[in-house]
Amino acid sequence: MNLRDTRRRALSTVMYGLSILSVVAALIPVAMILFFVVGKGIGALSLDFFLHTPKPVGEVGGGMANAILGSLLMVGLGALFAIPIGIISGIFLTEYPDSRLTPIVRFAADTLNGVPSIVIGVFVYTLLVLPVKQFSGFAGGVALGVMMLPLITRTTEELLRLVPTALREGAYALGATRPRAVFTVVLPAALPGILTGVILALARTAGETAPLLFTALNNQFWSTSLNQPMASLTVQVYTYAISPYDDWHRQAWAGALVLVMIVFLCSLAARLATRRLERMSVGR
Repeated sequence: MNLRDTRRRALSTVMYGLSILSVVAALIPVAMILFFVVGKGIGALSLDFFLHTPKPVGEVGGGMANAILGSLLMVGLGALFAIPIGIISGIFLTEYPDSRLTPIVRFAADTLNGVPSIVIGVFVYTLLVLPVKQFSGFAGGVALGVMMLPLITRTTEELLRLVPTALREGAYALGATRPRAVFTVVLPAALPGILTGVILALARTAGETAPLLFTALNNQFWSTSLNQPMASLTVQVYTYAISPYDDWHRQAWAGALVLVMIVFLCSLAARLATRRLERMSVGR
């Protein structure tokens, strides 16, 4: 073994070690946050927490059932319009790169992706709350949907670009039109990755607080009407965390743990769905 090979192997070993250290350094804060939230919140979780609404000020107990339901309703509403619009926008950016609208749409998506969530909340507040002088779950869902939109759009575009050109050409050779080729060949090929991006976008927006403070506000009671103020888990945790009551602090940690669990389950669902779709694609 000559000196050059020795140096190359030594450099490779050093870089490998630095890579391992970088991974460990990145995982340490995540692990600390996870263990801290679990340690603080696990003792406050109970069946009442998931089944009851908050107690009046000064009374111990209660739960965040209304906030959990409100978060699910508003995230679902946001996804209802953000997913189809985002996927179709991503398809447009991929299939029509020479269009004059393409750079405008891409620039708008990138800009919107970098806008602070509180600015989106103020925008939706001005657009939907001020005209009717009423906070509502609908406005909160729109705010969350606006946040999901650029993530889904850019994810769809990047993943569709990874689909081999041969698949498109094969579909065209068989006489398929461009829309038919996209929706029956190209989109299914990229579906596992797109689904992962969608689920991660849902998980990210589920933890947002600022836009909901300006749109849905909060509600201490059961409310499934999208035309009325609606409770959300993030706002409820924020309200309890800044309160002077020890019982509310305990429940705030429980709510934070539930949020972490939701994000974890969304990430797990994204991985399972991706593997399932990949197996189905291979089996086909």
